[in-house]
Amino acid sequence: MGKKNKKKDKKGRGAEKTAAKTAKKSEKRARKELDEDLEALIAQFTELDRKRTDTTEEPCQAPSPRCNMTLTAHPEKDELLMFGGEYFNGKQTFVYNDFYIYNIKRNEWTLVKAPNAPPPRCAHQAVAVAQGGGQLWIFGGEFSSPSQSQFHHYKDLWVWHMSEKRWEKISSSGAPSSRSGHRMVVCKRQIIVFGGFHESLRDYRYFNDVSAFNLDTYKWTKLSIAGNPPSPRSGVQLVARSDGSVVLYGGYTKKQVKKEVDTGVIHEDLFLLSPVKEGGGDADTTDTAPIKWKWSRMSQSGMKPLPRSGASMVLTATPGNRAIMFGGVFDVEDEEEDMESEFYNEIYTLDLDKGRWFEVKLRGEKKKKRRRRRKEKEVAKEQNEDDSDEKDDDSDGEEEEEKSEVAAASVSEEVEPCGRMNAVMTVKHGILYLYGGLYEEGEKEVTLTDMYSLDIHKLKEWKLLQAMETKQDWEGESSSSEGSLTVAMAAIHINVQLGSLTVAMATIHYVTSVFS
Repeated sequence: MGKKNKKKDKKGRGAEKTAAKTAKKSEKRARKELDEDLEALIAQFTELDRKRTDTTEEPCQAPSPRCNMTLTAHPEKDELLMFGGEYFNGKQTFVYNDFYIYNIKRNEWTLVKAPNAPPPRCAHQAVAVAQGGGQLWIFGGEFSSPSQSQFHHYKDLWVWHMSEKRWEKISSSGAPSSRSGHRMVVCKRQIIVFGGFHESLRDYRYFNDVSAFNLDTYKWTKLSIAGNPPSPRSGVQLVARSDGSVVLYGGYTKKQVKKEVDTGVIHEDLFLLSPVKEGGGDADTTDTAPIKWKWSRMSQSGMKPLPRSGASMVLTATPGNRAIMFGGVFDVEDEEEDMESEFYNEIYTLDLDKGRWFEVKLRGEKKKKRRRRRKEKEVAKEQNEDDSDEKDDDSDGEEEEEKSEVAAASVSEEVEPCGRMNAVMTVKHGILYLYGGLYEEGEKEVTLTDMYSLDIHKLKEWKLLQAMETKQDWEGESSSSEGSLTVAMAAIHINVQLGSLTVAMATIHYVTSVFS
């Protein structure tokens, strides 16, 4: 009896293994159908792009939903430059190389198509400089297959010549290795690149190396740095001070806790990367004398932010070496390995000299509260007068009550960005511009397309530049029977039409059409 039962158990377990293998093969086959060789896709795009001969500029609607793109202020004109990005609909990932220009004064978007453009990418970095009539520099990033089963990380360097309206790929030895999630700033006459990560199907690796690209000689140099460096990480906040040094805050690292189980580590430390002349003493990065660099840890004080990743930080471009930070997310894991995410929309400033944090409370909020109280008193007074007036009929009373409610609601309504991660920010003429980002509703990822501005001198209130009702198709496990997700935020409606989504890469467009 025992042997017979044992054989039956073995047979049952064998059937389960066979079913599991069959399901795994079916999943693998489906992914293969969805994906193609990434190198071939990129090569095909490059070949198609070579056939483009003219640069065109077409007025257009706001960019389609995307995150992990870059938004950079033009060094001279009242324009913002957006490049690349990705969008995930729960089933497929779309990666772009769209190049948009936002006209600040007209609040209008233009889509620029030019020959020899960089291939589609996300999680790259971009900086702008005024030299040569204006230049936009782009380095690194990643391209993934639609199912995210394959990744290609870039280590190429591109420049958009603003006055000539053309792309150029810069070939220079000694460039940092392929990566995404790195950070890049302009420091005097150099572009400084720190950290990032590289991911494959087998493993992942984080970096803490620092490289500099000389804007005069067009040469890369891996910096020799003394002191104790930050641990390897990606997604740091990196800003350059006026004295030629660089401040680094936070970042994110993923580490393995057991087989096939990873956990995220959020960093909260603050570092200073400063140039030093050989023989000692501080140095200016424009000096001709040999320069070395050193890491030093900075102490922090003031109203330090709670731990978070995915925040956004930029220089305020005002006297005093200050940076401004917005948003971010903190993931809370419970004992059952479920995860809840808290998304932030607070604003902090950081004194880059002293390491002191300040939480920003917009001045307009206090005035709104005073106006609200004043309006409530006026409404109450009107209601008392109406109650004492016996000649008014019931219909007139209801009408006046509705008007009072509408008036009170309009006063109390506040326009501000909701909590989010990975928003893109830049500063132009003392105005902070914030675009998009991402937040989650359960298993659903909501990719935002709203846009705001904030005067960082007055710090009075957010101004809404772009907002529509949002309707995004979601094809993930938690999608509803209608397959759509509607998002409403604080009386601000953000509208996204996936039917108008433009994919720059023809081969990717073919892949998506098969599964649409």
